[in-house]
Amino acid sequence: MPNPPAKPSPTLVCPVPLPAGAAVQLGHGSGGRLSQQLLGDVFLSTFDDPELATLKDGAVLPIGSSRLALSTDSFVVHPLFFPGGDIGSLAVHGTVNDLCMCGARPIALSAGFILEEGLPLHTLKQVVASMQRAAVEAGVRVVTGDTKVVEHGKGDGLYINTAGVGVIPEEVQVAPNRARPGDRVLINGPIGEHGIAVLSVREGLAFESPIVSDCASLVDLVARMLAAGGEGVHVLRDPTRGGVATAVYELAASARVGVTLNERAIPVADAVHGACELLGLDPLYVANEGKVVAWVDPSRAEAVLEAMRAHPLGAQAAIIGEVTAGPPGEVYLRSSIGSLRVLDLLSGEQLPRIC
Repeated sequence: MPNPPAKPSPTLVCPVPLPAGAAVQLGHGSGGRLSQQLLGDVFLSTFDDPELATLKDGAVLPIGSSRLALSTDSFVVHPLFFPGGDIGSLAVHGTVNDLCMCGARPIALSAGFILEEGLPLHTLKQVVASMQRAAVEAGVRVVTGDTKVVEHGKGDGLYINTAGVGVIPEEVQVAPNRARPGDRVLINGPIGEHGIAVLSVREGLAFESPIVSDCASLVDLVARMLAAGGEGVHVLRDPTRGGVATAVYELAASARVGVTLNERAIPVADAVHGACELLGLDPLYVANEGKVVAWVDPSRAEAVLEAMRAHPLGAQAAIIGEVTAGPPGEVYLRSSIGSLRVLDLLSGEQLPRIC
Protein backbone atom coordinates (compact mmCIF):
# COMPACT_ATOMS: atom_id res chain seq x y z
CA MET A 1 0.00 0.00 0.00
CA PRO A 2 1.49 3.36 -0.95
CA ASN A 3 2.28 5.78 1.84
CA PRO A 4 -0.12 8.73 2.21
CA PRO A 5 1.25 12.03 0.92
CA ALA A 6 3.19 13.97 3.52
CA LYS A 7 1.49 17.04 4.99
CA PRO A 8 3.18 20.25 3.82
CA SER A 9 5.29 22.00 6.44
CA PRO A 10 3.99 25.27 7.92
CA THR A 11 4.81 28.28 5.78
CA LEU A 12 7.05 30.48 7.92
CA VAL A 13 8.15 33.63 6.17
CA CYS A 14 11.33 35.58 6.85
CA PRO A 15 11.86 37.73 3.77
CA VAL A 16 15.29 38.98 2.81
CA PRO A 17 15.27 42.79 2.78
CA LEU A 18 15.05 44.28 -0.71
CA PRO A 19 16.87 47.39 -1.89
CA ALA A 20 15.37 50.65 -0.64
CA GLY A 21 12.52 51.86 -2.82
CA ALA A 22 11.88 48.44 -4.42
CA ALA A 23 8.41 47.49 -3.14
CA VAL A 24 6.38 46.79 -0.04
CA GLN A 25 6.98 43.27 1.24
CA LEU A 26 5.45 41.12 3.93
CA GLY A 27 8.20 41.93 6.41
CA HIS A 28 7.14 45.58 6.43
CA GLY A 29 4.17 44.47 8.54
CA SER A 30 6.18 42.54 11.12
CA GLY A 31 6.74 45.28 13.67
CA GLY A 32 10.48 44.65 13.26
CA ARG A 33 13.31 46.39 11.46
CA LEU A 34 11.57 46.62 8.08
CA SER A 35 8.52 48.13 9.76
CA GLN A 36 10.72 50.73 11.41
CA GLN A 37 12.27 51.61 8.05
CA LEU A 38 8.84 51.95 6.43
CA LEU A 39 7.58 54.21 9.22
CA GLY A 40 10.66 56.42 9.11
CA ASP A 41 11.11 56.63 5.35
CA VAL A 42 7.46 57.11 4.37
CA PHE A 43 5.17 58.16 7.19
CA LEU A 44 7.12 59.95 9.92
CA SER A 45 9.14 61.98 7.44
CA THR A 46 5.97 63.08 5.64
CA PHE A 47 3.48 63.75 8.44
CA ASP A 48 6.20 65.15 10.76
CA ASP A 49 4.07 65.48 13.89
CA PRO A 50 5.68 65.37 17.35
CA GLU A 51 2.90 63.22 18.82
CA LEU A 52 3.12 60.73 15.96
CA ALA A 53 6.90 60.61 16.36
CA THR A 54 6.58 59.20 19.89
CA LEU A 55 5.33 55.93 18.35
CA LYS A 56 3.12 55.20 21.33
CA ASP A 57 0.12 52.86 21.06
CA GLY A 58 -2.08 55.94 20.65
CA ALA A 59 -1.96 59.73 20.58
CA VAL A 60 -2.55 61.81 23.71
CA LEU A 61 -4.47 64.98 22.85
CA PRO A 62 -5.04 67.82 25.37
CA ILE A 63 -8.63 69.08 25.07
CA GLY A 64 -9.14 72.00 27.44
CA SER A 65 -8.31 70.73 30.90
CA SER A 66 -8.75 67.08 29.84
CA ARG A 67 -6.62 64.62 27.89
CA LEU A 68 -8.03 62.25 25.29
CA ALA A 69 -6.32 59.17 23.90
CA LEU A 70 -6.92 58.27 20.25
CA SER A 71 -5.86 55.02 18.59
CA THR A 72 -6.58 53.09 15.41
CA ASP A 73 -5.73 49.62 14.15
CA SER A 74 -6.51 47.34 11.21
CA PHE A 75 -7.02 43.59 11.48
CA VAL A 76 -6.23 41.13 8.69
CA VAL A 77 -5.90 37.90 10.68
CA HIS A 78 -6.13 34.61 8.80
CA PRO A 79 -8.10 32.50 9.55
CA LEU A 80 -11.01 34.64 10.76
CA PHE A 81 -11.70 32.25 13.67
CA PHE A 82 -9.05 30.75 15.94
CA PRO A 83 -8.91 29.09 19.39
CA GLY A 84 -9.81 31.75 21.95
CA GLY A 85 -11.17 34.39 19.59
CA ASP A 86 -11.91 35.69 16.12
CA ILE A 87 -11.29 38.77 14.02
CA GLY A 88 -14.25 40.56 15.66
CA SER A 89 -13.20 40.20 19.29
CA LEU A 90 -9.59 40.81 18.26
CA ALA A 91 -10.53 44.13 16.64
CA VAL A 92 -12.21 45.38 19.81
CA HIS A 93 -9.59 44.07 22.22
CA GLY A 94 -6.71 45.36 20.12
CA THR A 95 -7.94 48.94 20.09
CA VAL A 96 -9.20 49.21 23.67
CA ASN A 97 -5.89 47.75 24.85
CA ASP A 98 -3.95 50.37 22.88
CA LEU A 99 -5.98 53.07 24.64
CA CYS A 100 -5.21 51.45 27.99
CA MET A 101 -1.50 51.63 27.20
CA CYS A 102 -1.91 55.42 27.15
CA GLY A 103 -3.41 55.24 30.65
CA ALA A 104 -6.90 55.95 29.25
CA ARG A 105 -10.29 54.54 30.09
CA PRO A 106 -11.79 53.62 26.67
CA ILE A 107 -15.24 55.06 25.94
CA ALA A 108 -16.10 54.56 22.25
CA LEU A 109 -15.05 52.81 19.04
CA SER A 110 -15.61 53.13 15.32
CA ALA A 111 -15.68 50.06 13.10
CA GLY A 112 -14.85 49.91 9.39
CA PHE A 113 -15.43 46.70 7.40
CA ILE A 114 -13.83 45.72 4.09
CA LEU A 115 -16.03 42.86 2.84
CA GLU A 116 -15.10 40.55 0.01
CA GLU A 117 -17.81 39.58 -2.44
CA GLY A 118 -18.96 36.06 -1.55
CA LEU A 119 -18.39 36.30 2.22
CA PRO A 120 -21.24 34.29 3.83
CA LEU A 121 -23.60 36.59 5.69
CA HIS A 122 -23.77 34.18 8.62
CA THR A 123 -19.97 34.56 9.00
CA LEU A 124 -20.30 38.35 9.04
CA LYS A 125 -23.13 38.18 11.60
CA GLN A 126 -21.04 35.88 13.79
CA VAL A 127 -18.09 38.29 13.70
CA VAL A 128 -20.26 41.36 14.43
CA ALA A 129 -21.94 39.58 17.36
CA SER A 130 -18.50 38.73 18.74
CA MET A 131 -17.48 42.39 18.46
CA GLN A 132 -20.55 43.45 20.41
CA ARG A 133 -19.86 40.97 23.21
CA ALA A 134 -16.24 42.16 23.43
CA ALA A 135 -17.34 45.81 23.47
CA VAL A 136 -19.80 45.20 26.31
CA GLU A 137 -17.11 43.35 28.26
CA ALA A 138 -14.68 46.27 27.79
CA GLY A 139 -17.32 48.89 28.66
CA VAL A 140 -17.19 50.69 25.30
CA ARG A 141 -19.76 51.57 22.66
CA VAL A 142 -19.42 51.08 18.91
CA VAL A 143 -20.80 54.45 17.82
CA THR A 144 -19.92 54.87 14.12
CA GLY A 145 -18.61 52.86 11.21
CA ASP A 146 -18.38 52.16 7.51
CA THR A 147 -18.64 49.24 5.07
CA LYS A 148 -17.00 48.71 1.71
CA VAL A 149 -17.31 45.70 -0.62
CA VAL A 150 -14.52 44.59 -2.97
CA GLU A 151 -14.57 42.05 -5.79
CA HIS A 152 -14.16 38.36 -5.11
CA GLY A 153 -10.49 37.47 -4.68
CA LYS A 154 -9.41 40.94 -3.57
CA GLY A 155 -10.27 41.02 0.13
CA ASP A 156 -9.49 37.64 1.73
CA GLY A 157 -13.00 37.49 3.17
CA LEU A 158 -12.99 40.28 5.73
CA TYR A 159 -10.74 43.03 7.04
CA ILE A 160 -11.70 45.28 9.97
CA ASN A 161 -10.43 48.69 11.04
CA THR A 162 -11.28 50.05 14.47
CA ALA A 163 -10.49 53.42 16.00
CA GLY A 164 -11.06 54.28 19.63
CA VAL A 165 -11.15 57.23 21.98
CA GLY A 166 -10.65 57.27 25.74
CA VAL A 167 -10.22 59.70 28.62
CA ILE A 168 -7.00 59.82 30.64
CA PRO A 169 -7.53 60.55 34.36
CA GLU A 170 -5.72 63.64 35.61
CA GLU A 171 -3.52 61.70 38.01
CA VAL A 172 -2.28 59.18 35.40
CA GLN A 173 1.08 59.91 33.76
CA VAL A 174 2.14 57.08 31.44
CA ALA A 175 4.68 57.61 28.64
CA PRO A 176 8.02 56.18 27.47
CA ASN A 177 9.86 59.35 28.54
CA ARG A 178 8.95 58.57 32.16
CA ALA A 179 11.14 55.45 32.18
CA ARG A 180 13.90 55.53 34.78
CA PRO A 181 16.91 53.28 35.45
CA GLY A 182 15.92 50.87 38.19
CA ASP A 183 12.32 50.49 36.99
CA ARG A 184 11.14 46.91 37.16
CA VAL A 185 9.70 45.28 34.03
CA LEU A 186 6.48 43.37 34.70
CA ILE A 187 4.22 41.20 32.54
CA ASN A 188 0.82 39.75 33.40
CA GLY A 189 1.30 36.19 32.19
CA PRO A 190 2.64 33.63 29.68
CA ILE A 191 3.74 34.92 26.29
CA GLY A 192 3.34 33.75 22.68
CA GLU A 193 -0.07 32.11 22.98
CA HIS A 194 -1.91 34.19 20.39
CA GLY A 195 0.58 33.75 17.55
CA ILE A 196 0.91 30.00 18.06
CA ALA A 197 -2.87 29.54 18.40
CA VAL A 198 -3.47 31.28 15.06
CA LEU A 199 -0.65 29.34 13.38
CA SER A 200 -1.99 26.02 14.65
CA VAL A 201 -5.36 26.55 12.96
CA ARG A 202 -3.92 28.04 9.78
CA GLU A 203 -1.53 25.14 9.23
CA GLY A 204 -3.66 22.35 10.73
CA LEU A 205 -1.13 21.64 13.47
CA ALA A 206 -2.14 19.55 16.48
CA PHE A 207 -0.17 19.82 19.70
CA GLU A 208 -0.35 17.53 22.72
CA SER A 209 -1.89 20.37 24.76
CA PRO A 210 -4.29 22.74 22.98
CA ILE A 211 -2.97 26.30 22.63
CA VAL A 212 -5.58 29.05 23.01
CA SER A 213 -5.12 32.72 22.15
CA ASP A 214 -4.80 35.12 25.08
CA CYS A 215 -7.01 37.65 23.22
CA ALA A 216 -8.71 39.70 25.96
CA SER A 217 -9.59 43.20 27.11
CA LEU A 218 -7.04 44.66 29.52
CA VAL A 219 -9.27 47.55 30.64
CA ASP A 220 -10.01 46.29 34.15
CA LEU A 221 -6.53 44.85 34.76
CA VAL A 222 -4.77 48.09 33.79
CA ALA A 223 -7.17 50.14 35.93
CA ARG A 224 -6.21 48.02 38.94
CA MET A 225 -2.51 48.34 38.15
CA LEU A 226 -2.76 52.13 37.95
CA ALA A 227 -4.74 52.24 41.20
CA ALA A 228 -2.07 50.16 42.96
CA GLY A 229 0.97 51.87 41.46
CA GLY A 230 -0.15 55.48 41.03
CA GLU A 231 2.51 57.63 39.39
CA GLY A 232 4.96 54.78 39.94
CA VAL A 233 3.56 53.11 36.80
CA HIS A 234 5.79 54.82 34.26
CA VAL A 235 5.31 52.93 30.97
CA LEU A 236 2.71 50.51 29.55
CA ARG A 237 2.87 48.61 26.26
CA ASP A 238 0.96 45.64 24.86
CA PRO A 239 3.42 43.31 23.10
CA THR A 240 1.33 42.40 20.05
CA ARG A 241 3.04 41.88 16.67
CA GLY A 242 6.75 41.35 17.18
CA GLY A 243 6.15 40.07 20.72
CA VAL A 244 7.77 41.06 24.00
CA ALA A 245 11.26 41.50 22.57
CA THR A 246 10.13 44.02 19.95
CA ALA A 247 7.94 45.97 22.39
CA VAL A 248 10.75 46.28 24.95
CA TYR A 249 13.27 47.20 22.26
CA GLU A 250 11.02 49.96 20.92
CA LEU A 251 10.45 51.35 24.40
CA ALA A 252 14.16 51.28 25.24
CA ALA A 253 14.99 53.13 22.03
CA SER A 254 12.27 55.73 22.62
CA ALA A 255 13.21 56.29 26.27
CA ARG A 256 16.97 56.20 25.63
CA VAL A 257 17.54 53.63 28.35
CA GLY A 258 18.79 50.04 28.47
CA VAL A 259 16.88 46.97 29.60
CA THR A 260 17.98 43.58 30.88
CA LEU A 261 15.40 40.78 30.85
CA ASN A 262 15.71 37.60 32.89
CA GLU A 263 14.96 34.51 30.79
CA ARG A 264 14.16 32.37 33.83
CA ALA A 265 11.48 34.81 34.98
CA ILE A 266 9.63 35.14 31.65
CA PRO A 267 6.51 32.93 31.76
CA VAL A 268 6.05 30.65 28.74
CA ALA A 269 3.51 27.82 28.73
CA ASP A 270 5.01 24.38 28.14
CA ALA A 271 2.86 23.87 25.04
CA VAL A 272 4.01 27.18 23.51
CA HIS A 273 7.63 26.46 24.39
CA GLY A 274 7.40 23.04 22.75
CA ALA A 275 5.68 24.40 19.65
CA CYS A 276 8.29 27.12 19.26
CA GLU A 277 11.12 24.61 19.57
CA LEU A 278 9.47 22.39 16.97
CA LEU A 279 8.94 25.25 14.53
CA GLY A 280 12.20 27.09 15.15
CA LEU A 281 10.51 30.18 16.63
CA ASP A 282 11.49 32.35 19.58
CA PRO A 283 8.50 32.96 21.89
CA LEU A 284 9.90 36.39 22.75
CA TYR A 285 9.03 37.50 19.20
CA VAL A 286 5.62 35.78 18.94
CA ALA A 287 2.52 37.99 19.11
CA ASN A 288 0.29 38.38 22.16
CA GLU A 289 -3.18 39.96 22.39
CA GLY A 290 -3.91 39.96 26.11
CA LYS A 291 -0.60 40.92 27.65
CA VAL A 292 0.75 44.16 29.09
CA VAL A 293 4.40 45.00 29.75
CA ALA A 294 4.74 47.60 32.51
CA TRP A 295 7.78 49.58 33.65
CA VAL A 296 7.24 50.41 37.30
CA ASP A 297 9.19 52.34 39.93
CA PRO A 298 10.91 49.77 42.22
CA SER A 299 9.13 51.21 45.26
CA ARG A 300 5.73 50.31 43.71
CA ALA A 301 6.62 47.17 41.77
CA GLU A 302 5.51 44.65 44.41
CA ALA A 303 2.20 46.46 44.96
CA VAL A 304 1.48 46.46 41.22
CA LEU A 305 2.51 42.81 40.93
CA GLU A 306 0.14 41.90 43.77
CA ALA A 307 -2.72 43.76 42.06
CA MET A 308 -1.98 41.95 38.78
CA ARG A 309 -1.95 38.53 40.43
CA ALA A 310 -5.31 39.22 42.08
CA HIS A 311 -6.89 39.59 38.61
CA PRO A 312 -7.82 36.60 36.40
CA LEU A 313 -5.68 37.97 33.55
CA GLY A 314 -2.67 38.39 35.82
CA ALA A 315 -2.58 35.22 37.90
CA GLN A 316 0.86 34.34 36.50
CA ALA A 317 2.24 37.89 36.48
CA ALA A 318 5.98 38.21 37.02
CA ILE A 319 8.82 40.69 37.28
CA ILE A 320 10.91 39.80 34.23
CA GLY A 321 13.64 42.43 34.10
CA GLU A 322 14.98 45.86 34.95
CA VAL A 323 15.56 49.16 33.20
CA THR A 324 19.23 50.24 33.19
CA ALA A 325 21.14 53.41 32.41
CA GLY A 326 22.38 52.02 29.14
CA PRO A 327 23.73 51.62 26.65
CA PRO A 328 20.68 53.58 25.45
CA GLY A 329 18.33 51.52 23.31
CA GLU A 330 20.09 48.22 24.05
CA VAL A 331 18.12 45.22 25.33
CA TYR A 332 19.82 42.15 26.79
CA LEU A 333 18.50 38.75 27.82
CA ARG A 334 20.17 37.06 30.77
CA SER A 335 19.96 33.36 29.95
CA SER A 336 19.20 30.54 32.34
CA ILE A 337 22.96 29.87 32.62
CA GLY A 338 23.77 33.51 33.38
CA SER A 339 25.14 34.67 30.02
CA LEU A 340 23.90 37.81 28.24
CA ARG A 341 22.73 38.03 24.65
CA VAL A 342 21.44 40.99 22.70
CA LEU A 343 17.76 41.15 21.79
CA ASP A 344 17.39 43.02 18.52
CA LEU A 345 14.57 43.69 16.07
CA LEU A 346 13.73 40.96 13.58
CA SER A 347 14.50 41.79 9.97
CA GLY A 348 11.48 39.94 8.60
CA GLU A 349 8.22 38.31 9.60
CA GLN A 350 8.09 35.19 11.79
CA LEU A 351 4.32 34.70 11.63
CA PRO A 352 2.42 36.80 9.09
CA ARG A 353 -1.28 37.64 9.33
CA ILE A 354 -1.70 37.02 13.08
CA CYS A 355 -3.48 40.29 13.90
